[in-house]
Amino acid sequence: QVQLVESGGGLVQAGGSLRLSCAASGITFSINTMGWYRQAPGKQRELVAAFRSGGTTNYADSVKGRFFISRAKNTVYLQMNSLKPEDTAVYYCNYKAGVYDDWGQGTQVTVSS
Repeated sequence: QVQLVESGGGLVQAGGSLRLSCAASGITFSINTMGWYRQAPGKQRELVAAFRSGGTTNYADSVKGRFFISRAKNTVYLQMNSLKPEDTAVYYCNYKAGVYDDWGQGTQVTVSS
């Protein structure tokens, strides 16, 4: 398995910024995707941003232009700017490669008005 360790969550006011980090260990496949999902209470888990090993990125429409995903080797980051209360959720790091689909423990992001 790939172990994913997340950090950077916290409480911020609307308009503020946070940077999430996810360090992956045990990666074997060179072709893979790392990304961020989030889940708010009573909501389905949704894709926030993804970064493929070839460099392709994609974002949820709700965060496009505000959030930016980057990757350095086996660490993926999510820079979150202009945060809104609607961004409040548990954010999960994700790794996909072939049949593998691994998740971090989640980190809480709370945005207050």
